[in-house]
Amino acid sequence: MTLSYLLSLFMFTVVATITPGPNNLMVTASGANFGFRRTIPHILGIAVGFSVLGLVIASGLGAVFERWPVMQRILQVVGATYLLFLAWKIWRAGRVQLSDVEVSEEARPLTFWQAAAFQWVNPKAWTMAITALSAFALAPPMHIWSAAAVILMYFVVAFPCTSFWTLLGREVVKWLHSDRARQWFNSTLAALTVASVGLIFI
Repeated sequence: MTLSYLLSLFMFTVVATITPGPNNLMVTASGANFGFRRTIPHILGIAVGFSVLGLVIASGLGAVFERWPVMQRILQVVGATYLLFLAWKIWRAGRVQLSDVEVSEEARPLTFWQAAAFQWVNPKAWTMAITALSAFALAPPMHIWSAAAVILMYFVVAFPCTSFWTLLGREVVKWLHSDRARQWFNSTLAALTVASVGLIFI
């Protein structure tokens, strides 16, 4: 693997990871409602969950979907349902008074395991993993090493990129001085999350 290969992979990974999608919308909302520190498990869950997903796809899961398309359809329905649930949670978080966030049973950031599991039903994660592995996995005998490089690159890049969106959410909410403005902000993020459901079935 040459330096130009690694630089191309790095640039592709940064662009794919930092552009808006379900993960970035959710960490933005989490940063706005819970702050950066409480969102760290969510961020780490994204990095680890995506890496495991990439490893499984590299091992041949894509071929399984080609043979049994119904499995992919089931995954799409589960993903759409879970995204709608997360959109509702984002919308609901905006309805919780700021002083009540710490004690609310409904207003909680995603855990590490929830964020990791979400990658399996996240349409953008699947698209990113399949595209990157198709574009950057080299022919044997370098196939295993190049696939590992793709997965490792995503793991390294995911934390700073999702952290950027988390910090953006935290900073934006500082400018929203009323509960109504915070509700509007969360409602907008929830609506964008609902809109991303359509990507699953494209």
